[in-house]
Amino acid sequence: MASSCGKKQPYAVVEVDQPVFVENTAFKSFEDLNSPKFDSLRVKYQLDTVFHGEQDEFERMLLLRDWIRTVVNIGDFEDNYPGDGYADRIIDAGLKGQGFHCGHYMIIQNAVMNSYGYLTRCLGAGPGVKGGPDGHHGINEIWSNKFHKWFLSDAKYNHHFEKDGIPLSALEIRDEYLKNKAADVVLVKGKNRTPISTDGVADKGGKINQVTKERFAQTYTWIEWEAGNNRFTGWPEPGEDIDHLNMYADDYFKTHTWIWDNKPHWAYKTEFMVPVTDRSAFEWTPNTVKADVKINGEKALVKLQSTTPNLKSYQMKISSQDEWTDVNDSLEIQLHHDRNEWLFRTINLVGVTGTPSKIVVARERFNFNPISRRFCSFHIP
Repeated sequence: MASSCGKKQPYAVVEVDQPVFVENTAFKSFEDLNSPKFDSLRVKYQLDTVFHGEQDEFERMLLLRDWIRTVVNIGDFEDNYPGDGYADRIIDAGLKGQGFHCGHYMIIQNAVMNSYGYLTRCLGAGPGVKGGPDGHHGINEIWSNKFHKWFLSDAKYNHHFEKDGIPLSALEIRDEYLKNKAADVVLVKGKNRTPISTDGVADKGGKINQVTKERFAQTYTWIEWEAGNNRFTGWPEPGEDIDHLNMYADDYFKTHTWIWDNKPHWAYKTEFMVPVTDRSAFEWTPNTVKADVKINGEKALVKLQSTTPNLKSYQMKISSQDEWTDVNDSLEIQLHHDRNEWLFRTINLVGVTGTPSKIVVARERFNFNPISRRFCSFHIP
């Protein structure tokens, strides 16, 4: 029995605590964070001062969005819009008093958020109801590492939707509207996330009309995602991917028609409308690492996987230490202790890190000899 108790137990993976990992299958190009255009944007508008001292990533995003709305006024019915699709030129004109519509806000927000490594997507949306309401709205979704999800961010109105304090994606808003006209969600405005039930929207004559939370939510009945995501660094020739519109082809999509300008959306029956039946394609998880571990005697073989645009490196930290170190995507780790715990994460080119994945490898707790088991149990601290 003493000999049995002295025998070291084999190692096994005893804990895996990883954020949900969903691979990207539907989105193509992304902004190149190495581009000097981002340095120029940050320096020109002194964007670091917008969130000076704020360490929370989500709060930084809200401060940057609030800044966009502060420096650019809404102008939905202008005869001509300067800027030619360039984010910095639009901001310059805005600083001089020029008003802009939602698509311009989408362009600016995409550039500003990516300049700090916050991944965005450009979207179009509309209620699409025959006989009204009608129209089309340009917005962004931003990947939140804090909440580990996409959330819709409307820079024009400085809005987003929340449920139980969690910011919602465009598809989640759509779910809530189709379920019960968004009765269970909250529309919040500004950097302080102030709940509102209505907000003012100017008509063509300049009259301000109060639009309800329900009506704002209805905007996301129909949603199109640009398959390309390099509007800022690729402009004016970002490639044909931004012309291809990913749409969630669920039952509602199949049994209804998106009406825009009193007629079916222009992309129907063209190559540019891309129906996607798999919802997870819209819910893929950047800045997320999936760690697969196999035990080979006294070693752990670790394989890391991620679909992170502008990935700089994978990083590892031993739980008992404070330092993160860069590692390759394939590791062979010698097991020295009865319990071995590691954290893995991604870091992108401008230093934004993702949610860590935790792996624990330990010796089995008991000798499984049925006679001696009660004598040979041991505790793993």
